[in-house]
Amino acid sequence: MRNAIAIALLLTMTACQTASKRDFTQPVTLEQLNRDAKAFGSILSLPVFETSPAAMAEEMEMAITMADAALDRIAGLNPAEVDFDNTIRALDDMSYKADLVASRIYLMKETSQDESIREKGTELVKRFQDWAVGLDYREDVYRSVKAYAESDPLLEGEDRKLFQETMRDYKRAGLSLPEAERLEVESLRKELSKLSTDFDSNITKAKVSLQFSGKELEGVPASFLEAEGIKTGEDAFTVKANVTWHFMNVMENATLESTRQRMKEARYSLAREKNIDLLQSILQLRTTIAHKLGYTTWADYRTEVKMAGNGKTALNFLTELKEGLQPKFDAEMERYRQLKVQETGDSEARIRLWDWRYYSNQLKKKDYDVDAEQLRVFFPYPQTLEGMFRIYQDMFGLRFLEMEPPYKWVEGLELYAVTDASTGEPLGTFYLDMFPREGKFNHFAQFTIMAGKAFASGPYQRPCVALICNFPSPTSERPSLLSHNEVETLFHEFGHALHSILTRARHARFSGTSVPRDFVEAPSQMLENWVWDKEQLDSFAADYRDSSRKIPTTVLDQLKAARLATIGTHYRRQLSFGILDLELHSRSVNAAPLDVLNTSNQIISEVFLPVPESTAFAAYFGHLTGYDAGYYGYAWADAIAADMATVFEQSPLKFSDKEVAGRLRESIYAPGGSRDANELIRTFLGRETTIKPFLKSIGID
Repeated sequence: MRNAIAIALLLTMTACQTASKRDFTQPVTLEQLNRDAKAFGSILSLPVFETSPAAMAEEMEMAITMADAALDRIAGLNPAEVDFDNTIRALDDMSYKADLVASRIYLMKETSQDESIREKGTELVKRFQDWAVGLDYREDVYRSVKAYAESDPLLEGEDRKLFQETMRDYKRAGLSLPEAERLEVESLRKELSKLSTDFDSNITKAKVSLQFSGKELEGVPASFLEAEGIKTGEDAFTVKANVTWHFMNVMENATLESTRQRMKEARYSLAREKNIDLLQSILQLRTTIAHKLGYTTWADYRTEVKMAGNGKTALNFLTELKEGLQPKFDAEMERYRQLKVQETGDSEARIRLWDWRYYSNQLKKKDYDVDAEQLRVFFPYPQTLEGMFRIYQDMFGLRFLEMEPPYKWVEGLELYAVTDASTGEPLGTFYLDMFPREGKFNHFAQFTIMAGKAFASGPYQRPCVALICNFPSPTSERPSLLSHNEVETLFHEFGHALHSILTRARHARFSGTSVPRDFVEAPSQMLENWVWDKEQLDSFAADYRDSSRKIPTTVLDQLKAARLATIGTHYRRQLSFGILDLELHSRSVNAAPLDVLNTSNQIISEVFLPVPESTAFAAYFGHLTGYDAGYYGYAWADAIAADMATVFEQSPLKFSDKEVAGRLRESIYAPGGSRDANELIRTFLGRETTIKPFLKSIGID
């Protein structure tokens, strides 16, 4: 099997010694890193990407064949021979090696410029997921694992947690069901996996280009209109509804309501033709599977392993928050309406779904003298990235070293290594693919390529991840200029990369961000506070045309006030998505058939703003796969993050306190999912958590 782990296992561990010194101004090589890594009993590897559909298919089949062989070895164990290493750890080892291949093929599916590779990637991901579902139903493997469980093993810490969760997985897969029912659940899960992959692929493929005249785009910044590919005629501009920064520029700035309406309706109709019926089938399959496994709803099934514990707790959290926000939301909507009355002269004006971003932006300008577009000059992408690097290196005791990617799936791809600043220990690597292009994943995310993993014999494999983002592209006249909100996104997504790379979890199952989904966003959301701190901002935010110009304190204060003045709108929108997600997944098998389109539009209309009947937001709501019955986790994690931030806020050094940052690194990032999330939070806080800081941060008394 040709992968990085196979190479890693050929190397032997060496005695601990001081890492060699090097010139950190020069790009580092993988060989140099691994010379240092030996002193710490670890190894760094880079993925070897397949560059043709045939190579991808061959590698996938080889990975599955080798994994099946590993499963056969477990299945063939004599009950008297079973132990932790040859059953529980062996399953983690097997999954890890297979995932190495699947992860890089999935990344190419979402990022390759070659359509044939993206198409083959989609096919192979389905193949892998179908096989992966079948793992849970290898009765011969389960017999060996069960034999070990019946020995009543004495385990502690991470080993005990791995054992318990492995046994829990078998139960949740239905291994205790009669054979006929078990086979039916397996078949349904495989079908669900295929449909979910199709749903995701349809979203990535969905694209709509709208043509506007200059008059129709009045108010939209010249920097956007002059961007590459936008101006397509003498008085013609082409805007892509599926490209987020295109969409945001129009929705926040276009003066003409009809332009905003066209853009919103186009965005909310993406993937409609293919995904609505698909989603209908997905939801029905999930409900059926949950029922056959003994759960009332899919929401209960999915949240059982999360902090919330059940669907009702998650839905109650969102509902109570929605009600608590009602007065603030109403006040914000009325202020937007007043602005629309002033602008249009229509005393009966109402705020529509396509209005809120525009009038939220206008409110910030008129009431708080904050122009988000004018602030972009302080955040050129290269300068902002370097500034973020300096902050995270300084706070967490790290060094980021530039590397030359051995393979580039796109020109401009960057690769960095992360080392510990005090010991020189190599910790991992990350790729940066930061700008939009045709066929690319069109949101913002961290993709794990290699998780951290300790094998029973051999060095610890350090992680490798990729940030896949879609920030405004640079032009020949100016660099990519980020909004303050996009800077916040950059700090957030890189927080996920740190969470992955700083892991000390021994088992791949618990590596890095492999924590409960309603906790996974909290560490990254907490790091967003750095872009609201004056001292931290001043370390990198400066006008790219005149570096002596910083963001004035008064402007930052106004920016914070403007955020609070519009945060009710932000959260009610988020809550509409979370409630939609949970409601779709909280139906019992005996409930009346669900009309997913009408139900989705109705929930968003009731919780947020009326949705045009012609649109189908749910068809483009990518969180319905992967985050299904889990979107509530963003608000849930926000509450945790706000509480965690108080540790910095109460320090005399505020967000410059390296001791607190060190605690964050060791108590939250390093353990990953190897310990209970509540325990991690209590360790960092030094107390039980409270929701009060979160409520205060969003203006609820």
